[in-house]
Amino acid sequence: MTKCNDGQTDTMGLKTQNNLRLPLLMAAFLFSGYALAQDYGDALVVGTISDARTLVPISASDSASADICGMIFNGLVKYDKDINLIGDLAESWEIQDGGLTIVFHLRKGVRWQDNTPFTAYDVEFTYQKLIDPSVRTPYSGDFKKVKSFEAIDDWTVKVIYTEPFSPGLASWGMPIMPKHLLEKQDLNTASFSRNPVGTGPYKFKKWHTQEKIELVSNKGYFEREPFISRYIYRVIPDEDTLFQELQTFGIDESMLTSLQYTRQTQTKFFEENYRKFRLDSFSYVYLGYNLNLPLFKDKRVRQALNYAVDKNKLIKGVLMGMGKTCAGPFVPESWAYNKDVIPTEFSRAKAKELLSEAGWSDHNNDGWIEKEGKKFEFTIITNQGNLERQRAAEIIQAELKNAGIKVNIKIVEWSAFLSEFIDKRHFEAVLLGWSLGREPDCYDIWHSSKTKEGEFNFIGYVNTEVDKLLEEGRKTFDQKERQKAYHQIHKILYEEQPYMFLYVPDALPVISSRVNGITPAPIGIGYNFIDWWVVKSRQRYKTVMQN
Repeated sequence: MTKCNDGQTDTMGLKTQNNLRLPLLMAAFLFSGYALAQDYGDALVVGTISDARTLVPISASDSASADICGMIFNGLVKYDKDINLIGDLAESWEIQDGGLTIVFHLRKGVRWQDNTPFTAYDVEFTYQKLIDPSVRTPYSGDFKKVKSFEAIDDWTVKVIYTEPFSPGLASWGMPIMPKHLLEKQDLNTASFSRNPVGTGPYKFKKWHTQEKIELVSNKGYFEREPFISRYIYRVIPDEDTLFQELQTFGIDESMLTSLQYTRQTQTKFFEENYRKFRLDSFSYVYLGYNLNLPLFKDKRVRQALNYAVDKNKLIKGVLMGMGKTCAGPFVPESWAYNKDVIPTEFSRAKAKELLSEAGWSDHNNDGWIEKEGKKFEFTIITNQGNLERQRAAEIIQAELKNAGIKVNIKIVEWSAFLSEFIDKRHFEAVLLGWSLGREPDCYDIWHSSKTKEGEFNFIGYVNTEVDKLLEEGRKTFDQKERQKAYHQIHKILYEEQPYMFLYVPDALPVISSRVNGITPAPIGIGYNFIDWWVVKSRQRYKTVMQN
């Protein structure tokens, strides 16, 4: 599953049970040295810069919402620690007819958190809502290849596809919703969005907007009760304030900026009280253009902008070297990544040459280029609280000024950023990031059919060849054939530059050293969150937190 991330929560998904986008762990595990008795109790307080938007899981397109939904809900499948698909709500399955049919056998005895039995009819209901054109969900593309869906009995569902669909099995990591609570509701306005009921390891307790979301452990969870009793998601919309909260034990977990990781945590205090991790993230940051605007319709203009920005300045000035250049829609760790696509070298001369070909020149020698009497000027919007993205916008602004282009910067609070600017297409250029799934299918981001409100192709990219390749990549289970399609997509997108692909940042989470049970694996560190625990003598939250 792909998520639009705010740059702070893109790797907070480490704990998400059904998350298909967890990063690879690059740091060594630091054993805590405390007793091995696995005690129940305590809370984990996670600090983040953005609040969730909705807890209807099929509408959760942002990282904050998806992270919380991942604690409350389950899909039919999930990834294990070695990045293999295993059963979650499905106990087993058979793939039949050359991949055209999947028969899922569901776990028996699973209950929704209101004690209603979970059945195949909940899966059927979720599928129906995913393909319902009146429901605002960015994930419908994964389910439109389904020819028929049948709940054979309470514990068996049969899915038949119109043609072989390679992302099919992974797509059923989609969280399943309760039919009995939602079948008479409009999912776009349902109160369930702020009072969800799932089958997962944690139950919703309360939500104070722009302040915190609190979850409590589900004692009846089908795997077993989590050791950590409460999960508190604190919204602190400023990275400096988040860091101060770490220093005063106001939070137990957060993401560090590169500066904080390299310089501000090299102290005895942090060594004694926290563990830092450096992870290869399955995410990238980009500058996306509104392709419906005349300013950005000429490919030569977009290519010129790419030449005009020195990405090494971003890696050094923003990430302090803790990341790598982005050369397209896949990260280097993905098998879909095309190594033959080489990022263009910074060249202001080449940028000016392309701009001149497109009719943009400094005709009046005032330092700004014009065309038909109009100055080349646009505004970059990005989300509040993310200092690294703001710094990236400032570097881009300075680089493009040297090319004669005037850039303004607008910083917007995360919820408004998504609902008022992204969803409504009220932007010229946006500096944002994607958290990617292990399954490289990127149909929802790049296909020309995915441009409606709430969907992921909000820049309005249209390319019939890319559409065809995206569709071809879904039709075969042969990874080599799929790789050919994705390599070509990679090549086309980098050549056309609908985004200026900027960088792949390292993920830098920090977690309280009182937390035990963190066991690194290829998938990351959050896959076994229900096994995390705190020894009684170190538990910090012994009573319910007050409002």
